[in-house]
Amino acid sequence: MKAVLGLEDGQFVVGDGFGVEGECSGELVFNTVMTGYIEALSDPSYFGQILMFTFPTIGNYGVDVQNMQSQSTKVLGAVCREICDAPGSRPTIREYFEQKKLFGISGVDTRSLTIKTRVHGTMRAALVVGSDDGAYAVKLAQKAPSISECTPIPEVSCKAPYRIPGKGKRVAIIDLGLKTNILTSLTRRKGDLYVFPHDASYDDIFGCEPDCLFITNGPGDPKVATKTIATVKKCIGELPIFGICMGNQISALALGGNTYKMKFGHRGANQPVRYHDGRIFITTQNHGFAVDAESLPEGCAVTFINANDGSVEGFENRDLRINCVQFHPEAHAGPQDTECHYFDGMFRRLG
Repeated sequence: MKAVLGLEDGQFVVGDGFGVEGECSGELVFNTVMTGYIEALSDPSYFGQILMFTFPTIGNYGVDVQNMQSQSTKVLGAVCREICDAPGSRPTIREYFEQKKLFGISGVDTRSLTIKTRVHGTMRAALVVGSDDGAYAVKLAQKAPSISECTPIPEVSCKAPYRIPGKGKRVAIIDLGLKTNILTSLTRRKGDLYVFPHDASYDDIFGCEPDCLFITNGPGDPKVATKTIATVKKCIGELPIFGICMGNQISALALGGNTYKMKFGHRGANQPVRYHDGRIFITTQNHGFAVDAESLPEGCAVTFINANDGSVEGFENRDLRINCVQFHPEAHAGPQDTECHYFDGMFRRLG
């Protein structure tokens, strides 16, 4: 089965299709993970995007569904150099994509496409499985809306509030695309969790009498989440606020700060960040937008910066009891240093 990936600049590449016949279009992004491909494919923050893996072979240990970060695969499609058809366990990536009716392409030069993305920035793309019509794929890519014109958060947020009981501090969570491991990290610390949809109001949040507010990761441009920003703004000064990934960006916007779209973002399990005391942590990340450090109001301090490009990886406001990070401490990038650092620190702050 043939497949073709078309880019908005007119380039297209033909490869081998896997999964089912069909087409999709959206932003093409790359991830540098060597393992954890199932976690990436099921991360709600990838909703509306075509995910390209830079590691040459994907699928060498099959599909481990117990590590999925949501109930289903969230990417539009997958782009791989090679997929493994004889992994250590079943199902294979090919079998999984066929079962779940997903789109994939292999046998393409992902290194060249990654270099192009790093030089020219993230581009819109289209993946057509079951065809090698490059001209059609390019036209489809060019018609795709930009990510800032999309509103993906309602598609991945929970539809109604729910509770995960615990004996510890009561945590109100705004779900913008919640990853399973975030819930795991909070429940390990006996958090009494109340999870709310993205459009929860101030009254909804305070109705559960929480000890703090937690804002999750999520897909797309944070500025599109206007209802969430408005709710968080009302909660500032009333509750301690914590956030991860988009939660970091939403908190900055609620304070009056600004965010911007990055050239190609940070996506992988090998992203170095520098803490304000000089320590370096290796982190997992998945974001295409970042907080503008200069826009943060008085009282805010940048706590983490990216060691590669200097972008903001976390900030706090001690007076307002806000502490957020851009990376994913729950993802366990190697040693569980940032998981303990962030979540243990969160519950210490709550007393």
